[in-house]
Amino acid sequence: MLKVVKFGGSSVASAEQFRKVKAVMEADPARRVAVISAAGKRTPDDHKMTDLLYLVHAHLRYGVPADDILAVLRSRLVEIRDGLGLAFPIEREFDGYAASLSKETGADELVSRGEYFTSRLMAEYLGFAFVDAADVVQFTYEGKIDEEKTYAAIRGAASERGRIVIPGFYGRLPGGRVKTLTRGGSDVTGALAAAAIGADVYENWTDVSGILMADPRIVDRPSSIRQITYAELKELTMMGASVLHEDAVEPVRRAGIALNIRNTNDPADPGTMIVEKVENEEDSEHFITGLAGKRNFTALTLSKRDMEDSQTLIKALQILDRHKVFVEHVTLGLDSFSIMFSTEEAEEDLYEIVAEMKSECHPDKVDIQEKLALISVVGRRMMYRPGTSGKLFAALGDKNVNIRTIKQGADELSIMVGVKNEDFEKAVRALYEEFAG
Repeated sequence: MLKVVKFGGSSVASAEQFRKVKAVMEADPARRVAVISAAGKRTPDDHKMTDLLYLVHAHLRYGVPADDILAVLRSRLVEIRDGLGLAFPIEREFDGYAASLSKETGADELVSRGEYFTSRLMAEYLGFAFVDAADVVQFTYEGKIDEEKTYAAIRGAASERGRIVIPGFYGRLPGGRVKTLTRGGSDVTGALAAAAIGADVYENWTDVSGILMADPRIVDRPSSIRQITYAELKELTMMGASVLHEDAVEPVRRAGIALNIRNTNDPADPGTMIVEKVENEEDSEHFITGLAGKRNFTALTLSKRDMEDSQTLIKALQILDRHKVFVEHVTLGLDSFSIMFSTEEAEEDLYEIVAEMKSECHPDKVDIQEKLALISVVGRRMMYRPGTSGKLFAALGDKNVNIRTIKQGADELSIMVGVKNEDFEKAVRALYEEFAG
């Protein structure tokens, strides 16, 4: 068994959290590669190291002194080092780097130092070799991950140095300049490392015990999802569930590696296991896997008598594509169709879009319906249960929620319903109570 382990910012926010990380690593000798984020918040009113570094960059850019912020960053690193009794000369290295900063210092280079310094301390604390992400995570000239070079470099480092710590979030461009990934990019670094060394499991440790079946801001104490397929995860993520960085899934999915989301503060909890296929369906506790949704959609309905071919729909979709509006879903009727998309994406161009549709599609009527929300009920087991749609209609009807649109995916993994924005939370709670309560 071989595992790559990624720890998020909350897991490395203080010396106390470092100790939890070490306990996790020592509990399983299969955990041989650790990917580390920058130190996160210690308390709700604290600041993430990454945010402070972005602030430093803004100060430098506009010629404002950043000494106070740099002092806060230095103090946090020293506090962790001293709290763990480490020997790393963090003051000397940090001060040397701080002295080199100027208006010309790039944001990526500066912000990456959060992961770099946190990982230097973690490597010493774990007794692992430190491997700079700039030496192994390689980008192309176009700014995309060069997987072939990255995999080879990570494999070589792990083979040569044994147990290693790699900073997340950044790598290097061909010319030598540091480049960061988007926010949450340490998830991606961990996935690349797992795929590179052929890990059996990629563990992503954070401050929650896996993925929840519904948004806890809407549903009181929703259950955790114990097993979920990659296909189900994609459905939930597309409908707004905040789970993982979107680019962190594909490398491990392609390589056939299971992804386990765990809680550093509750290591006994098994968290959520994400796999290509769930083998033991009888172990599934709930009928559905999860619920997710988003507000603020617009439905554009075109009606046209004797609409016998698909050209009208094709023209309508082409118009939206020209305006760079992503179509969420399409509902078809005999003499009409309805296209749903994010209100925000089309807000500035909506009336221009309608005018173009009238001119090019020649509809008898165009209706605009705004302030709609979409909710997706996701579950691989739904295809084996007749009457699912009926239960959904009944659950929403009992709460006086009017369904404006409904769609079931061809793979029968999800059923999506559209409701008024004002009914969104009520609908989510009703569906959770019906299918998972």
